[in-house]
Amino acid sequence: MIRPRLHLWAGLCLFVLTAGATAQRHRDPLTQPEIDQVRDASWEPQQRLGLYVQFARARLVKLEQMRTDPKTKNRAQQTHDMLDDFLLIYDELNDNIDTYADRKDDIRKPLKVILDADTEFEAKLRALKDAADIPPEEAKRYEFVLSNALDTLDSSTEDHRKLLADQEEAAKHKKLGANAKSGGKPE
Repeated sequence: MIRPRLHLWAGLCLFVLTAGATAQRHRDPLTQPEIDQVRDASWEPQQRLGLYVQFARARLVKLEQMRTDPKTKNRAQQTHDMLDDFLLIYDELNDNIDTYADRKDDIRKPLKVILDADTEFEAKLRALKDAADIPPEEAKRYEFVLSNALDTLDSSTEDHRKLLADQEEAAKHKKLGANAKSGGKPE
């Protein structure tokens, strides 16, 4: 009778440890107030996409501030984590763009804002990559996520430009969906 309890106990401990490790890896990069803002803007493409741009920008500003603060401890790990947060938010921005494009919503206005932000984000990330004052052993700790962010940004910028051109063409022929006229709200 003791042996089955021991197995049950061991299994329960393993489950708790695994669940905790999984929760740490899949944390949401958005704060609760940011999540609430996104939820409130769910049917407003311009507002919702603008929020994701704002949140991504805030992560890069926070990254720059952290990197210039001489009191920062574990700078390499914090840089990695902030780049990862930026990338998760930027990926969510792209998922939302895809959703609105699939619904044939008119997102030309926010796409122009996003393209400006893409240029800004790329400049900040390249500046980090090209910074001469970063010790090589520190840069290695976040090199992969930085390269991934730059690659994602490059391909996404191209996609955003193409989508904007496609939407401009569709607008000429009035082929954007009815959702565009109602602000994306269901009728």
